[in-house]
Formats: sequence, C-alpha cells, structure tokens
Amino acid sequence: MSRLSHVDANGQANMVDVSTKPVTSRTARARGYIRMNAAAFEAVTTNSSSKGDVLAVARVAGIQAAKRCADLIPLCHPLMLTKVAIEFTLEPQNERIMAECSCRVSGQTGVEMEALTGVNVALLTLYDMCKAVDKNMVIDEVRVCAKSGGKSGDWSVDDID
Repeated sequence: MSRLSHVDANGQANMVDVSTKPVTSRTARARGYIRMNAAAFEAVTTNSSSKGDVLAVARVAGIQAAKRCADLIPLCHPLMLTKVAIEFTLEPQNERIMAECSCRVSGQTGVEMEALTGVNVALLTLYDMCKAVDKNMVIDEVRVCAKSGGKSGDWSVDDID
C-alpha cells in the first residue's frame, strides 16, 4: 500500500523535499463544469451580464489563482509557472460550461495542484458573476485530466477511463 507523500514517519504533515529531484518539463491539465439555468447561460454566451464579460473575468481569475496556489494549499511548493491557460467550452445542449486549466513549468515537482486551483477559481468566478440570475448552479466533475513529466510519467483520463 502506498503511503501519503506529505506525511512523515511520525504521522506529521510536512512539505516534501524535492531538492534532489531533477528539473524537468512538467504539464498538467484540469477541467470541471458549471451547470446553470437558461437565463444565466444566455447572459454568459451573449455577453449581456450586467457585471461585464463573465468569461474574460473568469479566465483572468483562474490564471491568477494558479499562480497563487502555494499561498492557498499549505504544503504546495511555490512554482515559477511558465504558462497558464484557461479555456471555456460552451455546451448549450446541457446549459453548462466546461472550464479547462493547463499549466506548464520546468521544475522539480508537478503542476497538478496549480491546474486544479486555476479551474476551480475560474468556475467559482463564473458562479459569482451569475448568481444574481441563477442561485442553483452546480459545479461538478472537477479533476486532473492529464499530466506529463516527472517520475510517474505521462497519463491522461483517456488512459484510465
């Protein structure tokens, strides 16, 4: 059975020492969805929200959040990200929006947490900007969907689903 990497032999939480790991190119991609009613979806897709360009604000919020991941998650290493991208896919048939965050770094540890933080904050920003129109939105299916680099190698959800 694998043990948790952030717990020492005495059961205490600790930040993993990555100083002996080689610097490699690492990427991660996370995605999630927000479901909303037709009025909120239309306000987003037609850019008619009274709060402005909802997708643009959510994109910037997600990028900013990925860059601040180590400030939010106590045992994450601060990383010098070389790329963060937030993309949205509109799904009118389901009245939902898929948000996807991709992160890249040359470093000694992966960027999965940064991608997850970015996508979650992008989705939360969509919620915040649309809650006046729909208080019953649902954020779900948030997950890492691909990673590359590091000791554990490359994988994607297509490999495990």
